[in-house]
Amino acid sequence: MENLEQKCVLGNFGDKVRSDCRVEVEYTSQGGRQLDIKSKVAVMYGESILKLVQDILDHFLISDIKLKLEDAGALPWVIAARIEAAIKRVYDVKAEFLLPVLPQNKLESSKERSRFSRLYLPGNTPSMMINAGLHKPDGVILDLEDAVAPEKKYEARFIVRNALRNVDFYQTERMVRINQIPAGLHDLEFIVSHHVNLILIPKCESALQIREVNNKINALQQQTGFKYAIWLMPIVESALGVIKAYEIASASPNVVAMAIGLEDYTADIGTLRTEEGTESFYARSAVVNACRAAGIQPIDSVFSDVSDMEALARNVQQSKRLGFDGMGCIHPRQIEVIHQNYAPESKEILKAQRIIMAFDLAISQGHGVVSLGTKMIDAPVVKRAQNTLQTAIKLGVISENWKTTFEQN
Repeated sequence: MENLEQKCVLGNFGDKVRSDCRVEVEYTSQGGRQLDIKSKVAVMYGESILKLVQDILDHFLISDIKLKLEDAGALPWVIAARIEAAIKRVYDVKAEFLLPVLPQNKLESSKERSRFSRLYLPGNTPSMMINAGLHKPDGVILDLEDAVAPEKKYEARFIVRNALRNVDFYQTERMVRINQIPAGLHDLEFIVSHHVNLILIPKCESALQIREVNNKINALQQQTGFKYAIWLMPIVESALGVIKAYEIASASPNVVAMAIGLEDYTADIGTLRTEEGTESFYARSAVVNACRAAGIQPIDSVFSDVSDMEALARNVQQSKRLGFDGMGCIHPRQIEVIHQNYAPESKEILKAQRIIMAFDLAISQGHGVVSLGTKMIDAPVVKRAQNTLQTAIKLGVISENWKTTFEQN
């Protein structure tokens, strides 16, 4: 039992805890399975919880164990994650206990999809994950980094892995923020084969870190035979990261966006973050410029005051003027404000419509060159116009059949 513990206690339990559980596992070589299961929902689900516990122990071929479970209404995938994490601290087992993945969680995401909003969810707090998709962010971030205490990072990996498989996020893009490299490379073992769409790389300062992540992803995919598109979003959070922004943004074809983290950046340059943002103007502009040069999406930092929606709206408007395509959020109430203020304005929509109409006309007439007035239109301009109109349709600003109306005007 080298490097293993005699006893392990994991999870969360208490008066304010919901949809979670506390698991205590103690090693024993005799006495059979000594189970002590207490649940707030025992009347309705006691038998199914007991069966789940027995199934997990059968899966790991454990016949002798002391296991105590205190359940506060945890879903099966949470109970399974907590028990597996505790068992692996005490018993030498290598297999994974995985519940069937939801069909909708097998969907891949596209490089060009809208990323106006991404909602951060602490990786060790399953109660916050269960209904996150109902708020309709463009992406949910299961966070293994700053939102998880150091002593909880081990068990959070199991929660995040199971959430990727078993939480219905309603086709929201499934993202995970790993820990800072090199620790984050170990996190990849828990997410690469479990239908993650996009991985955020925090405190990124070089293209080398992007290559290290991709090398690990490739190795895991070759090992498991489970291959699908995984996008990357490095986060620049230091003066060095800003200086190397283009190097990072152009490091690999699967880098689809780059974000800036202003809390760490302002600390790194020795100043305080303000609502006006004068202290970060250079850094934000540098990130936008690097992203546009590399052909990826620039993503702004989170706005930390969850009570001031007017200030958030001003921040988003400034962010859009600087050229950002989206930002992070730390509370569901921020999502609608972010969407409303990043939404295409009437002038943007009209310009996009004219570009698409000119493009369609040129194609129908067999022309190899597309122009609008005296200006030539190349493929990236057409693609951006298409994205603008798709966003406007998604947000209900224009009809899906806008071409009919446009042609009549």
